[in-house]
Amino acid sequence: MLIFLDTEFTDFIDCELISIGMVSEDGAHIFYAERSDYRRDWANEFVKGTVLPYLYKRPEAICTRTELQARLWAWFTTLPRHVQIACDSQQDQDLLWDAFGEGLPANLDRKSYELAQLIDTTVFHKAICDYQAKHGGWHHALHDAQANRAGWLAWTDANMGERA
Repeated sequence: MLIFLDTEFTDFIDCELISIGMVSEDGAHIFYAERSDYRRDWANEFVKGTVLPYLYKRPEAICTRTELQARLWAWFTTLPRHVQIACDSQQDQDLLWDAFGEGLPANLDRKSYELAQLIDTTVFHKAICDYQAKHGGWHHALHDAQANRAGWLAWTDANMGERA
């Protein structure tokens, strides 16, 4: 099963996870968390203006780094025996791996499904834009993960279920 992942983080150089969103390919499993203890002074101007305004609207999503780690491990125990992360950036996967702390869950494939190969396809791009137009929230980790899922579903439907 694919798990669509997106993260928001402070900066590409001084990089620290701010929020993380994941959704399974069937849409049945959703994870969203926002860190309360990231280094705010590391956030670049883009993040301050585009990412931070979306945060802290869901009190149940707010957690510390330690709480996030526990939530991630617990959530992955609810997933099937084999899951693979689907993301459009190596940075997202690296931040997820880091958030687990020591090790990775046994059901998590170490190799991710690269969505970057689909980004320039018309059907994938259109589905993402349509999702964001309907649901809003560009640069919100959960919305972007769900938009990537919508793009992947549209792409697989257009390609008779084949994966790139």
